[in-house]
Amino acid sequence: MTSKPFRLATALATGVLAVTSAARAQPKLMDWPDLMGRPKPSATAQVPYGPDPLQVAEVWRPDGKGPFPTVLMIHGGCWRSGLSNLHIMDYAAEDLRRRGIAVWNIEYRGVDKAGGGYPGTFLDVNAAADALLAHARDYGLRTDGIVVLGHSAGGHLALWLSARPQLPKASPLRDPRRLDIVWAISLGGLPDLTTAQEGCGDKTVARLLEGAPKADPLADTSPARLLPSRVGRMLIHGALDDTSPPSQGKAYVAKARATGDIRAWSYAIPGDGHVEEISPGSRTWTAVEAGLDSVFHSRDSAWVLQLSTERP
Repeated sequence: MTSKPFRLATALATGVLAVTSAARAQPKLMDWPDLMGRPKPSATAQVPYGPDPLQVAEVWRPDGKGPFPTVLMIHGGCWRSGLSNLHIMDYAAEDLRRRGIAVWNIEYRGVDKAGGGYPGTFLDVNAAADALLAHARDYGLRTDGIVVLGHSAGGHLALWLSARPQLPKASPLRDPRRLDIVWAISLGGLPDLTTAQEGCGDKTVARLLEGAPKADPLADTSPARLLPSRVGRMLIHGALDDTSPPSQGKAYVAKARATGDIRAWSYAIPGDGHVEEISPGSRTWTAVEAGLDSVFHSRDSAWVLQLSTERP
């Protein structure tokens, strides 16, 4: 799978020719009821990875024999369990399941729950990823060439998980188990905790970092500090996203380039906002579908995208 990941960047870059005209007529942005009001799909199974009710993952298994290519999915909600949960990703998960891609959609303890914040939220993400490795055979999931996909605060956690090998040796968040991650896709994500308060507020970011070492709380928590990375990263934002605007992704890529890291790209999708980023049928989600089809199934024709993008 060495050459396949680069198709994701190439396709999004060349997609600029497809729909410049379509982007001119910007529709009304979606709100959460527009997504959550759709008929609710159901996961194949729920798997606990710890004793807390929030320490669970849901499996979305395609029909057929398998083994299936797998996306590890992480929801957002400003790291607050009371604001969001894994079900916000159900529609995206079901869309991928129907396309022959398995999804391991994880829940975790947020900063507003006992055990959440630092280190608990991060350790939950680690444990949920390790549980994928432990249960993959039970559900016919492939663990070679995993794609990690996160939205909003989940985009931060997806980038963080992909950089797990770069964590400082003294960090309590280190996990020596190997994850074969080939791509991290951040949709409207928050890659730099020094600027994440713009979308989630100072108090929430402070709660996330409350237990971190006071000398340098960002050293093992902020993806923008865990550079360079050996994993391909795609930071995609709706151009009209006011929770995590495209400037977040562009700044992260600039920091990566400054370290000699050329495996990160940022794109802004005209006409889309924060909710569209995980809504099947949107321009942004169409780009994600095409990218994953190419990475997992080598469907080069999937790169005829009906959206326009910003070159990296």
